[in-house]
Amino acid sequence: MNLSSLTPPEGQKHRKKRIGRGMGSGKGKTSTRGHKGARSISGYSIMRGFEGGQMPLHRRLPKRGFTNIFKKQYAIVNLRDLERLPGDVFNVDRLIELGVIKKLGDGLKILGTGEITRKVDVEAHIFSKSAADKISKAGGQARVVGASAA
Repeated sequence: MNLSSLTPPEGQKHRKKRIGRGMGSGKGKTSTRGHKGARSISGYSIMRGFEGGQMPLHRRLPKRGFTNIFKKQYAIVNLRDLERLPGDVFNVDRLIELGVIKKLGDGLKILGTGEITRKVDVEAHIFSKSAADKISKAGGQARVVGASAA
């Protein structure tokens, strides 16, 4: 096979429609825009969400709920995750280093899902009640750090 002799299939290639090039182009006078109407004038741009005068979808749907702009997004780690990790001292830097958390957000929160069977010292911004209880029962310490402790 010779690569220089390859051609596209019949009907695949089309000539570009050249508009606005005078009467001889076959698309003269209105340049395919038709007569009158918003789309025929220069400088026309459609509004985002415009549906031709029909009530747009974002106005037809009911508005529901409430978005709390003060919501805190914590990086969450469960006790079962800590149980699997090597070492017995965990803080934000150590957990990032181990790849357990990617983004810190507003702080680190330790939740009590799972069991902890060894003594661990954990520093976090907030603990759930069950997580703090399980850590202390195992002989470890749950220390709250940072000003955003609640």
